[in-house]
Amino acid sequence: MTKEEYLFNPSWASSLSYWRTCNYKMPDNMKDVREDEFSEELLLEFNDEPYFKLTHDLQVVDDYEIPSNYEFINCSSEDYSKHIRSCYPDEFISVEDLEEYKKGPLYDGDLWLCLYDKEREEILATGIAELDPDIKEGYLDWIQVSKAYRRRGLGRVIVLELLRRLHKKADFATVSGRVKNDSKPEVLYEACGFKDKVIWHILTKK
Repeated sequence: MTKEEYLFNPSWASSLSYWRTCNYKMPDNMKDVREDEFSEELLLEFNDEPYFKLTHDLQVVDDYEIPSNYEFINCSSEDYSKHIRSCYPDEFISVEDLEEYKKGPLYDGDLWLCLYDKEREEILATGIAELDPDIKEGYLDWIQVSKAYRRRGLGRVIVLELLRRLHKKADFATVSGRVKNDSKPEVLYEACGFKDKVIWHILTKK
């Protein structure tokens, strides 16, 4: 795939970001199939996990407000690892994984967010985005809100703050996630201005 092909419609061109498309080799027992090429007959041979992919042009990013006792702070890889694990019991990313991540070509410390309550002295929400400086694509990777603070708009705060920061660095942003998710994350992303939703079927051989 060329850059031009990807840039024409990032959601349609690949299930992954451009950098991951070029650098990630899918296992031999897996493949991704776009919704227009998907057939129910594939389910005879494969298990299906549908994902959505969305794109934001970063032209307009909505404002948000937070209470005066909330602030964005710097926190450690250990803090991020613990918070992600507390939000997603079935997900795990180690401190070592995050430290390695920081050494990679997509790392930008300005795109690692930790929203903190100064009065309660606790982390409310975190977010991690990547930046591909070659193609100027931002990719929202990890977005999570502490269980006790969900349904208060904090996920929106994290997404909008990441988009605000990416606006200065990137030409567009993408995000993807599981369709079969009770929290319906695509609704949050679409409310924050993401568009061009495409469903990709991630197929694993039975």
